[in-house]
Amino acid sequence: YINDDDDEGIKKYFAAFHLKDTFPIAVVVDDFRDFFHERSCQERYGNPRGRDLAMVRTLALCHNAIIFAKLLLSDTHNGDSPRSLFIYKRWIRTIFTVKGCGDDSGSFCLKYNKYSESGSSKGTKTAKYSIAFQNLLLEGITEVDDEQ
Repeated sequence: YINDDDDEGIKKYFAAFHLKDTFPIAVVVDDFRDFFHERSCQERYGNPRGRDLAMVRTLALCHNAIIFAKLLLSDTHNGDSPRSLFIYKRWIRTIFTVKGCGDDSGSFCLKYNKYSESGSSKGTKTAKYSIAFQNLLLEGITEVDDEQ
């Protein structure tokens, strides 16, 4: 468990990951973007996009770790699309997005996106769910294949 307030702990963990005697089956990093504080990253890198630079460097280390273990990164955001989604598309091949859909507060959509190494979309599946009477109900699945 990494209990740091900034990205240094997570970078150290993944930089030394290949040196472990035994590897975990999976590594979960919850609220990934919260490790990167805008002001401290800007000061450290001397760049207004310091947070993006710090995230990319850390994702490069995370990417190397997937040779040894499954990796799950979570991120939360409010609004349409996270500003850092373009970074995630480059480093992460599969992205799941959960958000409310429609006017009904009990419905949400789970979107599954696959990306190539260049960050272009390879396909999308969307499942619409609703919660009724403490049950999770699948309402439907749609699929779009972006590969030509």
